Amino acid sequence: MASDPEIALKKIGFLLTPGFALMSVTSAIEPLRAANLLSDRILYELAFVSLAGGWMRSSVLGAFETQSLDESPDRFDILFVVAGGDPLRFDDPRTLSWLRRLDRRGVPLGGISGGAAVLSKAGVMGDRRFTVHWAHLDAMRESYPEALIERRLFVIDRDRYTCAGGMAPLDMMHGLITSDHGAALARAVSDWFIHTGVRQAEAAQQLSPELQYDLHHPALVALVNLVNSHIADPLTLEDLAMLCGVSVRHLDRLCKAHLGKSPMRFSRALRLSKAAELLRQSSLSIEAVAEATGFTNRSHFSRQFQGQFGVGPAGWRAAKRSPMVRQ
Repeated sequence: MASDPEIALKKIGFLLTPGFALMSVTSAIEPLRAANLLSDRILYELAFVSLAGGWMRSSVLGAFETQSLDESPDRFDILFVVAGGDPLRFDDPRTLSWLRRLDRRGVPLGGISGGAAVLSKAGVMGDRRFTVHWAHLDAMRESYPEALIERRLFVIDRDRYTCAGGMAPLDMMHGLITSDHGAALARAVSDWFIHTGVRQAEAAQQLSPELQYDLHHPALVALVNLVNSHIADPLTLEDLAMLCGVSVRHLDRLCKAHLGKSPMRFSRALRLSKAAELLRQSSLSIEAVAEATGFTNRSHFSRQFQGQFGVGPAGWRAAKRSPMVRQ
């Protein structure tokens, strides 16, 4: 395969911790390998890292050859932490310090299976929404009561990429490839793995876009997925159309016909719904909620919020937030 200078090559790193789940790693790396294969160009370069380097064994003894923290580069387009076993007990000072250094250098970070627990231990999750394997959810919420933990297959919030492990990385990588290179390549990768029933981020709690909105056109399914994975950094109409594989005009027609509003109004409505959820369930300031849902300032956010819900963010929070958050 020859790389195309017009296509930005992404370097994706995987920090493997002791006892990581083999399925979680392979579910993440195989879609990226297939994207390279099916596009006939190198889109993703993979690197594997561990504390000491060498062969790093998984939970079932399958292993990856890794670079040590000292040997690994400090520049990744995304660095995923893969953790199994009991990730809340992970407490290696060198690894946590390395993750904090990557964060200071602006490296996007991700967590697979229990990886978000390690990132939380390193103190690099900030006001980002994230998810973790269901087996660790209750313990995570007890250990980090202010954390924005969601019971979802995967969550992409700005520069944080987290998923629940098992087969969930396959679904998250579908979303990542869609955002990077469009829905057509992402569908081709899913077909390659006979993964025709791609689950969306909310699959554990909500219906798929096809059922939730009664959608049958692949461009509209891609639109819903893209909007959901870009809550904090909304895409332009032109980018949405390009990634969905249709013209701007055609996407606008499809959206109005099947969703009853333009693509940008649909995007705004979903982001405001997420804002309402954050206001109810978290202690984030209104300014932080606005930023987390892609609004440039509080005044613009407040006007849009009141337009959709009939009350401003402060009033909504006072009326709707749960007793647990008030305590």
